[in-house]
Amino acid sequence: MYAIIEACGKQYTVREGDVVYMEKLGVEAGEQVTFDKVLFVGTDSDSKVGAPYVEGAAVTAKVMDNVKGKKIIVFKYKPKKGYRKKQGHRQPLTKVQIETIKA
Repeated sequence: MYAIIEACGKQYTVREGDVVYMEKLGVEAGEQVTFDKVLFVGTDSDSKVGAPYVEGAAVTAKVMDNVKGKKIIVFKYKPKKGYRKKQGHRQPLTKVQIETIKA
């Protein structure tokens, strides 16, 4: 069974037991999180599509850790003006393990 959930303004395809990195949720490690904005739930033989969300469906997950993503470099410059600006950024992420999918 798998589901498509909406969390942090993005959509994620998840299965039971998957480990997913999401935008920072603001939840401490070891706590449970329930995602009730389920867009789609599917198995090999059956599927439910929400309009926009599937009624009564929920995905529970356990927060494993709050981490930072890979560093990206932001570099701005203007030609012939001597303006250069280099800046780095690491996006805060939450590592989540999917436990159950209720349809």
